Amino acid sequence: MEEKRLLLHICCAPDATVPWPELKEEGYETTGFFYGDNIHPKEEFDRRVESLASLSLFLDESTVYRPYAPEEWLEETAELKDEPERGKRCIKCFELQLNAAADYAKQNNYKYLSTTLTISPHKDVALINELGKRISQENGLIWVEKIWRKNNGFKKSVERSLQLNLYRQDYCGCLYSIQSRNQI
Repeated sequence: MEEKRLLLHICCAPDATVPWPELKEEGYETTGFFYGDNIHPKEEFDRRVESLASLSLFLDESTVYRPYAPEEWLEETAELKDEPERGKRCIKCFELQLNAAADYAKQNNYKYLSTTLTISPHKDVALINELGKRISQENGLIWVEKIWRKNNGFKKSVERSLQLNLYRQDYCGCLYSIQSRNQI
C-alpha cells in the first residue's frame, strides 16, 4: 500500500479541527505545519501555538512549528501595507505560508501538501487552491485541493473548537489586519 504522507499547512487550531480528521479518514498520514510569521503580536502567536499544541495532542497528531520570524514577513509585505483585506498583501501572505510549507515538505520527503485556509468564509478558496497547486508543482509535490468550508465545514470547526475549548481569534493575525479592524 502506498504511503500517503501529507503536510497540512495550518493557519490556526480551530481551522484544523475539520481537515485533520477528514484527511486521516481518507488514508493520509498527516503532519501539521504551523507558519506564524504573519501573526502580531508575539503573545498572539504564542496563544495560537498553545491552542494548536492542545489540538495536536487531542487528535494524536504531530505538528511542526516554524520558528517565529515576523521581521521576514514584515519585510516581504512592507510595500503592500496599505492594501485592503483580501488584496495583494493577503495573496503575498498566502504565498509565503505555502512556500514555507512546500519547502519543508520537499526537504522531509512528503508527497502531498494541503492547507486549512479554505475553511474560512473570508478567504478566496479558488485563489488559495491555485497558489497551492502551482507551489506544489514547483516543489515536486501533489496538491490536495480541498474546500473545507463546504458542507458546513466552517460551522463544524466553530462547534468543535468550542467543544475542545480552543482559542478562537477574531482577526487573521497580521499587524495590518489589527490596524484595519481598529479603524472600523
